[in-house]
Amino acid sequence: MATSEDPKAPDGPEPDSPAGPEPSGPERNREYRIAELAEEAGITVRTLRFYRERKLIPPPRREGRIAWYNDHHLARLRTIAALLERGHTLGGIAELLAAFDGGARDVAELLGVRPAPIPVPAWSEETPVRLTPEALADYFRGEATPENLAASLDLGYLAVDGDQLVHVSRRLLDVSRDLVDRGLPLAAVLEAARDLRRHVDAIAEVFATLLRTTVLAEPPSRIGETLEELRPMAKGVVDAELSMAMDRRIRAELAAWAGDPDRRRPTEP
Repeated sequence: MATSEDPKAPDGPEPDSPAGPEPSGPERNREYRIAELAEEAGITVRTLRFYRERKLIPPPRREGRIAWYNDHHLARLRTIAALLERGHTLGGIAELLAAFDGGARDVAELLGVRPAPIPVPAWSEETPVRLTPEALADYFRGEATPENLAASLDLGYLAVDGDQLVHVSRRLLDVSRDLVDRGLPLAAVLEAARDLRRHVDAIAEVFATLLRTTVLAEPPSRIGETLEELRPMAKGVVDAELSMAMDRRIRAELAAWAGDPDRRRPTEP
């Protein structure tokens, strides 16, 4: 007894096989009787009927008792054969073809043939640091207040993992501590970090736009390699521009300080 997955389903009457005139028209619009289509597809008429009953192929065009199939049906049958070779069941193929016809689902996902992801080099070289709350308090010598802790969590510098804290970057953690050691309030450091984050995101968007309009036009096999080559160049550009901008700003601040006697007076302790 044939199962629902068995293409050798019982044969039935053949109302669509009577002879009739072959429709005329260009080769690209060729039409086939059922036996001709089965022969072109390399399957039996019985299997073709089974596929039709399972709605794996669209209904044929009918002229009276004659059923005409076309190249779309042939292409569908070849697709079914290829999917069966890859190990898909007829039930899975039916789901895939229904999704394809409806355009409502991701066919690549159903097929399991999503393209391999492009290897993207990590631009960040930061090392996370795990700390206890007590160790963090020692790092910042009384500056680890609830307000500063909340600001660090909001910025994404800190995350809670069980009874420990994880800082996203050893370098940023150490620089923040050095700034506090030099007398800057941690609240001011975090506020500056918030402003800096906004500007750095804008810089990253400039490079992302450049990549989108140039690098992503390359063959996929080259994209990962190109990104790896561009990483030190982008960092070099940002470092050079930041250095020159710092020179300009510091000179301007010192000139303003030198020209304003009030600003030169030492503040009262």
